[in-house]
Amino acid sequence: MARDYAARCPVSPVRNTWLVAAAILLAAQGNRAQKVRVEEELEAYPTESVELRCQFIDGGGRTKLTQVSWIWEPIDGQRDNIAVFHPVYGQSFPNLSFKDRVVFLHNTLENPSIRISDLRMSDAGRYTCEYATYPSGNEQGTTTLIMLAKPKNSANVVTVQAGTKSVVVAQCEAADGKPAATIKWLASVGGNHSTSTTNGPDGTVTVRSEYRLVPTPADNGREVTCMVEQRTQDRPWVHPVKLSVEYPPSVTIEGYDHNWYVGRSDAVLLCTANANPAPTTVTWTAVSGPLPDTVVVDGNKLTVRKVDDAVNTTFICEVENKHGTSKHQITTIVNEERQQITPGPPTGAVIGGILGALAFIGIIIGIIFFIRKRQEDGEGPPKHKPPPPVKAGSSTEMLNKPSEPPTATETAPLSPGEVYYEPTGREPVTNLDDETTGALNGGAQPVLDDSAKYGNINELKEHATDGHHGNDMESSSHEPPAANISRGESFVSPAMYV
Repeated sequence: MARDYAARCPVSPVRNTWLVAAAILLAAQGNRAQKVRVEEELEAYPTESVELRCQFIDGGGRTKLTQVSWIWEPIDGQRDNIAVFHPVYGQSFPNLSFKDRVVFLHNTLENPSIRISDLRMSDAGRYTCEYATYPSGNEQGTTTLIMLAKPKNSANVVTVQAGTKSVVVAQCEAADGKPAATIKWLASVGGNHSTSTTNGPDGTVTVRSEYRLVPTPADNGREVTCMVEQRTQDRPWVHPVKLSVEYPPSVTIEGYDHNWYVGRSDAVLLCTANANPAPTTVTWTAVSGPLPDTVVVDGNKLTVRKVDDAVNTTFICEVENKHGTSKHQITTIVNEERQQITPGPPTGAVIGGILGALAFIGIIIGIIFFIRKRQEDGEGPPKHKPPPPVKAGSSTEMLNKPSEPPTATETAPLSPGEVYYEPTGREPVTNLDDETTGALNGGAQPVLDDSAKYGNINELKEHATDGHHGNDMESSSHEPPAANISRGESFVSPAMYV
């Protein structure tokens, strides 16, 4: 199909010419891009050295090299020659800022690589290796040099006075770094921070951060940590600082045990002050006037050599630092005799006694509950059913009385527990389910089981005669045998009171 299409649509000579020209142009650009080989990007640090490699590649060997130059572009639009090599006239370094710092590694046009020593931050920029050739003209390749600088990190505390306004309490700085560093704060005091940056003339950046909070005496001595992260560091730089918050004194007097008695020796009072900075003066006075002669003061310590009525007074301790003055007082009472102070039981013994008492109370409650439960179980209704009632005289009447048609009451079945009354005035009859008769007879077999063994009443009488001797036979003649009562019939018995 392709051949048929080509035969039907031949390519015009003009179109063919344009295609050839485009192919030649693309090939020329490809050859140009590959003729000067350089590295695209390099990184370096101040005071170090860097090698900028350049190599001319001519596949056909038809290009004639005339001269090679290295051109430095610190910013867009500014081009400075820093090194030139000519096969006849030799080397040249026209830029004074690179003089004595740039050398050619090979004295050839095909490989005019250079080395720059004692690098400076200002050396960052684009470096172009440019050839003057014949007949194609200039050929070039560009390398971008990125200068990196490790920041100079520091952190310090700012001494402040306790107050109600937010102030700077710590500072952190990452100076002269490239690229710019990032500063973070790790703290548990509930403050906040602000960060600023300053660009240096050589391309470096200085980052400063300040930590702020409303200082209180409790914040004095707490730590906040500055953490600096930057590309040139293997790991974050971390530095903790302790806050310095100054505040006036807070005074208390300790040592009084409420047992100063006449004749006691070396009773001591201590004046304790919480202050930053430390107190400059501590003064003891008494409300009653000058201190008694038996009192000796040594800084914050007041000692009574011998207790007497003269020290039955109120002592005042006053403390001062540069932020203010504070005082505290205590009244000492002198007793005539020494008081016997009985030490209390140890804490462990008290706790053990409480636990033992609770355990004893729990046992008593359990016993009372158990006894009440037993009593309630004993006073409840009986767990067994009473024996079934026996219908008085019903057996004899049923044996001797000729069969009569059943009454309406006899034919109507009763529900378990239902009571009805005979029309003849006999006792009420309760229907007892045949499933419960065994239990009501104290576990004996129901009457229906005995009657089922015999076909008629005569067999029942014979069975009674064979099973008893003389007196038993007489008694059996007076007591009629059990009646053959079918399922669903009821017994009539005397009333039972439960």
